[in-house]
Amino acid sequence: MGKGGEDYGDRRPAASQKKPGDREVFPAWARETAECEKQYQTSRRFGLSSEEVERRQRIYGPNELEKHEGSSIWSLILDQFNDTLVRILLGAAIISFVLAWYDGEEGGEMEITAFVEPLVIFLILIVNAIVGVWQENNAEKALEALKEIQSEHATVIRGGKKIPNLPAKELVPGDIVELKVGDKAPADMRVLELISSTSRLEQGSLTGESEAVNKTSKPVPEDADIQGKKCMIFAGTTVVNGNCLCLVTQTGMDTEIGKVHQQIHVASQSEEDTPLKKKLNEFGEVLTMIIGLICALVWLINVKYFLSWEYVDGWPRNFKFSFEKCTYYFEIAVALAVAAIPEGLPAVITTCLALGTRKMAQKNALVRKLPSVETLGCTTVICSDKTGTLTTNQMAVAKLVAIGSAPGNLRAFKVDGTTYSPYDGQIYDWPTGNMDANLQMIAKVAAICNDSGIVPAENKFIAHGMPTEAALKVLVEKMGLPEGSHGSTSSYELLGCCQWWNKSDRRIATLEFDRDRKSMGVIVNSGSGKKSLLVKGAVESVLERSSKIQLRDGSVVHLDHHARDAILLALHEMSSSALRCLGFAYKDELPDFETYDGREDHPAHQLLLNPSNYSSIESELTFVGLVGLRDPPRQEVYEAIEDCRAAGIRVMVITGDNKNTAEAICREIGVFKPNEDISLKSRTGKEFMEMSDKDKKEHLRRNGGLLFSRAEPRHKQEIVRLLKDDGEVVAMTGDGVNDAPALKLADIGIAMGIAGTEVAKEASDMVLADDNFSTIVAAVGEGRSIYNNMKAFIRYMISSNIGEVASIFLTAALGIPEGLIPVQLLWVNLVTDGPPATALGFNPPDKDIMKKPPRRSDDSLISAWILFRYLVIGLYVGIATVGVFIIWYTHGSFLGIDLSADGHTLVTYSQLANWGQCQSWTNFTTSPFTAGSQVFTFDSNPCDYFRSGKVKAMTLSLSVLVAIEMFNSLNALSEDGSLLSMPPWVNPWLLLAMSVSFGLHFLILYVPFLAQVFGIVPLSFNEWLLVLAVAFPVILIDEVLKFIGRCRSGCRSSVRRKSPKSKAE
Repeated sequence: MGKGGEDYGDRRPAASQKKPGDREVFPAWARETAECEKQYQTSRRFGLSSEEVERRQRIYGPNELEKHEGSSIWSLILDQFNDTLVRILLGAAIISFVLAWYDGEEGGEMEITAFVEPLVIFLILIVNAIVGVWQENNAEKALEALKEIQSEHATVIRGGKKIPNLPAKELVPGDIVELKVGDKAPADMRVLELISSTSRLEQGSLTGESEAVNKTSKPVPEDADIQGKKCMIFAGTTVVNGNCLCLVTQTGMDTEIGKVHQQIHVASQSEEDTPLKKKLNEFGEVLTMIIGLICALVWLINVKYFLSWEYVDGWPRNFKFSFEKCTYYFEIAVALAVAAIPEGLPAVITTCLALGTRKMAQKNALVRKLPSVETLGCTTVICSDKTGTLTTNQMAVAKLVAIGSAPGNLRAFKVDGTTYSPYDGQIYDWPTGNMDANLQMIAKVAAICNDSGIVPAENKFIAHGMPTEAALKVLVEKMGLPEGSHGSTSSYELLGCCQWWNKSDRRIATLEFDRDRKSMGVIVNSGSGKKSLLVKGAVESVLERSSKIQLRDGSVVHLDHHARDAILLALHEMSSSALRCLGFAYKDELPDFETYDGREDHPAHQLLLNPSNYSSIESELTFVGLVGLRDPPRQEVYEAIEDCRAAGIRVMVITGDNKNTAEAICREIGVFKPNEDISLKSRTGKEFMEMSDKDKKEHLRRNGGLLFSRAEPRHKQEIVRLLKDDGEVVAMTGDGVNDAPALKLADIGIAMGIAGTEVAKEASDMVLADDNFSTIVAAVGEGRSIYNNMKAFIRYMISSNIGEVASIFLTAALGIPEGLIPVQLLWVNLVTDGPPATALGFNPPDKDIMKKPPRRSDDSLISAWILFRYLVIGLYVGIATVGVFIIWYTHGSFLGIDLSADGHTLVTYSQLANWGQCQSWTNFTTSPFTAGSQVFTFDSNPCDYFRSGKVKAMTLSLSVLVAIEMFNSLNALSEDGSLLSMPPWVNPWLLLAMSVSFGLHFLILYVPFLAQVFGIVPLSFNEWLLVLAVAFPVILIDEVLKFIGRCRSGCRSSVRRKSPKSKAE
């Protein structure tokens, strides 16, 4: 007895601990049905006993998919803090809170200000964590959607009795299940016998096949792929024709759909950060080091202020430590951390990506995960499923071949249309209203020898029944009705022509399709009472049983070798073009059925009960013509693939369909050129998997398009994995269950919105609302534009932060009073910088954005030259903010602007730099000064002039910082383009954002409560003139730097043109 039998006999508890896939699989598909019954210790008539069922349920468990435990809510929350920038921010917030608490014990005006900063930072971190947890909590929905595909009930034979609605989860290996039309397979099963003459299953969502598959009870080779296992029925697939008796071989996670479930789970565990997230993490790590170094440097520069000593006998003695001053400089270090971190960056990135998703939604690309928008921009490879993605997944007639005026003379008509809509396309050179007798007979056979239907649903048409038969009904509608036909149907009737034919010739019997004769026939009763047999089927089979042929005028002549050869030649040409061909024939002489009207007591009815009689009934036929059908490519795909080629994106087609069909489609849509040798570019999934890892990688690196046919889910995952290992950014498209694991594994998983299964949609990052491949190309262009705009505002925000760091560093280095406090920096980073940074996301895209190759995912966000530029700009920001602080204290006027109107006292730079020694100065006095409606006096302690008295100087510093950053946002419109070539009004949103930011700044200046919170006062007109005079030069400096940058780029381009090197070199 085989291993499967041993499993059933093993009662040890350990058996129940076996994981799916651990058991040795019995190849039921390669064994005769009797051997399968013996292996599983069951019989098709009796089934399993109740005792045996209970025992096997203990061994194999319920027939359902496992529920993988997701991450706990706490682990998801902690994961949100596994980010360098967030950790720095968290540390700064905690330290700020401790210092605020310390200051709060002493009371004072600054108590409220001190607490605002840590609370705002904590609020940012909480919102960030909530958004992150919400996104990750949706990650496992694909597994839940997969469970919905499973059947809930099954008709089972147990103990010799038929149980019609047994819960599917109670099935065990060895159960006998009966399937009928419309049933969903509850487990993986071996076909034992066909109860009807044929049984077909729709399994495209699992295997990628474009047509329903005929099932058989005969064994197939043991090494057959999933598509080749014609005697196996897989869980979740649907019966579209016939009924059969099956033996359950695998249940639960051991089924093919269970394997897909496991693959989705594994793929979801290996999701990687997007290219931008990786760059920001790298930036955060560098930032951590820079902050640490600058803080240490500031500490060393100022250590003399809080730690002093005397030298006695050459050794330091009498150490003096000032805790108050130590805390003060510790606050400066915290301010440095706040200044260096672009706190508003996560919010601006999220806003920009959200705006990008809205733009994409208008183009029918629905983004489910925000980071996918950015990742799309650097896509280098699109791995596309064929069926339903590049093609319509709707069978359509592409060619009709009718008989001419002589037996060997054939007429070919090209048929347009790619959907089940009768109004989609036309027949070229068609004799509208003047159909000859031969064309009428073809229309009659196609309309009546047909069990399908078409119904409208949500702006499209769907087929009920066999797709090929639905396509024939669409063809009949395009053919129209014969001239002078009476009782023509109204134009608004969907299948009016088919209804007309069915009324003129009423069907009274059906000869069902079977594998042996490969045809279907119907007996019809015409209006005159004459009986006819109409037949459609495989062309060779119908032709073999035909002895006559109908000519154009309706006359019937002998079918000679010349006519047969002409028909077979047409068949060969159509098959070579990957068309599926069907032949049509009829028979008027039916002596046994002359009086038959469908009654069961008629002698002829006994002939119809035995399918073995069908071949003799369908003999001596009259051949009338043939058609070629296919799953047609979408009309816009060819142009989309050309756009991909221009954009440097490679297209790989990965399909479960057969090789010849896939190659023909790939040539037609432009993946391959019409006469290109594709022997090295087209592989089956099995052939690819048999290669060594080195050869696989070499194959995937080939230039141009590649095709993988007969691909299984694991093949798709392997291809995606190898491409990612090779540094490619992979977008995977698909619509079926079999695509879900690869969709999950790819950098961008793209599901079809109309034809896609819920499993594919839930596993994806983006859903195409129109199932249109060209929408992907539009989305890639949008992604590239968004990335360029994100680079603009990231650079803008980082350059602003460099300026803030420079300002604080210069303040500490020069020893002057603190010009900017943490809460002010936080306001600038979060609120003032936010609107312009967001508005930069609306920059218009470059016209040639889809003519450039994709950027590499490891390209640096900030090049060495850009970093140098922003260090220069940052240094100027630092000099300007510190400079205006010094100017107010030391100058009564500057650049002709009078600053003395407020009556403040002027001091020397030396006094300002040594303000900490103020208590030791003799005869130092200060005058009161005004700020708005407030008057500041320092009679009790003149040294407060450098503490509470610095409020006007601080306001000037903050205002200069805001103004410079507004002007700097204009610089960020283009990386190297001058404002003369790209003026501010190309992005009106930026001008509006600048107005909003200035408005917010005026709000905190002129609303007393807010002014107190931020430690600032209103400014006079002259003081605003000073702010603008100090801020404006940032535009001139960056214009000079941009000019140098353009010169550098021109020189590099010139060198490349003079010394071209081939890619191979």
